[in-house]
Amino acid sequence: MFGEKLTSDTFIMFTMKAYENPSCVGFHEFKEDLNRIKYIKRLLLKYKKDQILKERLLLNHIITLQNMFGAYNISRILFFKIPSNLHPYLKSFLYHLNYLPSYIPEVNIETIPIDKNILEILKDVK
Repeated sequence: MFGEKLTSDTFIMFTMKAYENPSCVGFHEFKEDLNRIKYIKRLLLKYKKDQILKERLLLNHIITLQNMFGAYNISRILFFKIPSNLHPYLKSFLYHLNYLPSYIPEVNIETIPIDKNILEILKDVK
């Protein structure tokens, strides 16, 4: 399952196996952690629509998810759950954080462009 493309049928099992949060006390908390993906999607949509980038909030959500799932797994999860029209923005954040793997089954990373505007903004984040 870890090498195959994610599907809607395998998604929850994959995330549960990849999840490492020792302070998690139940499935409800696990689902709350997964909700961060929705927040990331909303923030990326806001950037696409209005050119308003809340880069620190996006970084916080991605780093928090990486701490729970690992960089490779969270890259797979995010590329699977986030629509392809937002992938250039997502790739830019993952690249900046050095979380971007060279290969994942869900997408061809090499064909996704990086948003240079986002990289320029992230360059100034400390």
